[in-house]
Amino acid sequence: MGAGRRPSTNHYPLTTPLPSLTVENYLKALLQIAQRTGAPTVAPGELATELEVAPGTVTSMLKTLAESRLANYTPYEGASLTAAGRKLALRVLRRHRLIELFLVRTLGLTWDRVHEEAEHMEHAVSDYLIDRIDEFLDHPEVDPHGDPIPSAEGEMRGEADAGRPLSSCAAGERVRIVRVVNQDPEFLRFLAESGLQLGTPATVRDNHPAAGVVTLDLETGPIALGHPAAEQVLVEVG
Repeated sequence: MGAGRRPSTNHYPLTTPLPSLTVENYLKALLQIAQRTGAPTVAPGELATELEVAPGTVTSMLKTLAESRLANYTPYEGASLTAAGRKLALRVLRRHRLIELFLVRTLGLTWDRVHEEAEHMEHAVSDYLIDRIDEFLDHPEVDPHGDPIPSAEGEMRGEADAGRPLSSCAAGERVRIVRVVNQDPEFLRFLAESGLQLGTPATVRDNHPAAGVVTLDLETGPIALGHPAAEQVLVEVG
């Protein structure tokens, strides 16, 4: 080892070859869809929608992942990650979410900008650098959107604080925003401009299921959200 070079404490050796960008994206998408739906398998159509690619392309890649023993795939039914595939998917997800938080805390990027930047950077940084970022940020549990950050060992930190949909809250309840599921940039900008950020406290003024509207009282004033939008905002009550 050269003089002055520190040994890696990384969970993965520095010499471990990274899978291709496409493989990483598919594994991460399989993991996130499965976490979101709770289903044992992910349908090819769901994966095509998530990655914005043609169904035929998905079928071809799922066969490749199965041949590489990174996924189990049954034609016309769906796919699930193997233990090896899940390990790699968590590795990518860890990089992505730590990079997002790093960009927010150090460069002041807004939460609607960091996803796209992290999508590019997650495939280029080493796990050694990611471990250093994790230490620098003091091992955070969630990213800027409230999504849990996997540890180097693959444990999902912060998962217990997932919260419940704002659309399910009753009038008079005090809530705090803990996670935003829909991370479309325009939706995130709308929330921020309305005064809703991670950690924002609020009181539910009204919830009218028939009208499909939830009204919140914030320090900056009231805000009304339709139920489809309120379902994408998770809160902690009390």
